[in-house]
Amino acid sequence: MSHPHPLVEQLRYARSEFQRSLAGMTGEDARQRFAPMNSISWMIGHMAWQEQRYWLTFGQGQVIAPRVNELTANGGPATTPPLAEMWSDWEAVTQASDGFLDGLTAERLNEHFEVNGRQVPETIGTRLLRTTYHYWYHNGEAQAVRQLLGHTDLPEFVGDIGDEAPYRAG
Repeated sequence: MSHPHPLVEQLRYARSEFQRSLAGMTGEDARQRFAPMNSISWMIGHMAWQEQRYWLTFGQGQVIAPRVNELTANGGPATTPPLAEMWSDWEAVTQASDGFLDGLTAERLNEHFEVNGRQVPETIGTRLLRTTYHYWYHNGEAQAVRQLLGHTDLPEFVGDIGDEAPYRAG
């Protein structure tokens, strides 16, 4: 059995660190918003929105979590959705995306999605990098929100990358 492309492995590591950083959040705390930052529940839904947009909608013509399109799309109004709903949508989207991601090759990463007969400007590989880096952005933002909420003993980052996601040539 072959490994997924190394960039896919890095996305999965960013996802796991995002989950680790938010472990133990209560629904009430996750809905708190310290403007201009977003609520943590929004961040979770927003990452589901991005992954759904790229890997499911652009990549396969699917929408499995319409709620994240309504509540957490880029440029939409600030929302504070329920934590359990956002985690549920995030898990559904990431699980549904994994088959697409596992099929990515170096050649495919240089291709572009086509949406409504038009080529998306960034390559699939650039979209993969954008998503990975976006996780790290919101991970930092979420830690800032947690500090403002008075949470202590927060996880340190980057975690055990040497064992969980070491460099591997493509």
